Amino acid sequence: MSKIVPAITAIGKYVPEKILTNKDLEKMVDTNDEWITTRTGIKERRIATDEQASSDLAAEAFKDMQAKYNVDPESIDMIIVPTITPDMFFPSTAALIQKKIGAKNAWGFDMSAACSGFVYALEMASNFIQSGKYKKILICGAEKMSTITDYTDRNTCILFGDGAGIVLVEPSTDETGIIDIDLHMDSVGTEFLYMKAGGSANPASHETIDNKMHFVYQDGRPVYKYAVSRMVKVGVDMVEKHGYTGEDLALFVPHQANQRIIEACASRLKLKDEQVMSNIHKYANTTAATIPLGLADATEEGRLKKGDLVLLTAFGGGFTWGAALLKWSI
Repeated sequence: MSKIVPAITAIGKYVPEKILTNKDLEKMVDTNDEWITTRTGIKERRIATDEQASSDLAAEAFKDMQAKYNVDPESIDMIIVPTITPDMFFPSTAALIQKKIGAKNAWGFDMSAACSGFVYALEMASNFIQSGKYKKILICGAEKMSTITDYTDRNTCILFGDGAGIVLVEPSTDETGIIDIDLHMDSVGTEFLYMKAGGSANPASHETIDNKMHFVYQDGRPVYKYAVSRMVKVGVDMVEKHGYTGEDLALFVPHQANQRIIEACASRLKLKDEQVMSNIHKYANTTAATIPLGLADATEEGRLKKGDLVLLTAFGGGFTWGAALLKWSI
């Protein structure tokens, strides 16, 4: 029996209409456009409306996928939602997405790996496909980061945006598909990047709200240091493991956390600018949505063709990190 190879066969995206620019942030906190751009590469970010939740962003991304690839929602077997901004603790955001897109034959779940969520979910979907039991799995990287961002904290409010990127994973019908995925975690990161309240350790109270414990906290210096070293190593190791070099890559799609991190990884892989996907300037960090948004943009821009070698790398809270190598299937 031949090995089943999972492949990304359809893709969709959605970003809210509202744009929050660096100039807008200058009016809210002590910062400026030049400082933000120089240190992060971010120029603007999208912000969802009060009425939109993460499931709504994913549902809109699915509409985009349907329009482009004619995906039947009733054919979907499973929905995996990597997110740190679920609509609520329960029911799962996957269940809410199922209802909104009409995927009545699917089961699913949410999972949390912060900014590494999409790559983690891709590993899960790959294994479910390889089991032979499931044929169509939807991964929905959807985040409404504006709900956990403190817009009085100049260190973090500049970094995040809202959006959703989704992919459909199916068994490959040709020589394309996912080659390998490598995932890691180191709990040293729990003290540098977290949201302290809202869970069982610190349930919501007047005290947690007054102390702004429901917002994301980041100690930027160690996060940057770890992100560069781990993303570089996991990416280089993945490429070399399979006998390739940076020259063989058609596209490198890293997590969009900081332009300097992206450039450091690209430099280590000896990549040219045209081999690197960067859209952080217009979306900022959308956490689990950055990689699928990058793939969607690259597809729209004609930067990917069937059979192209693609490297994905991510780094997030936990710390979590990982890489995926694939031959593009669309």
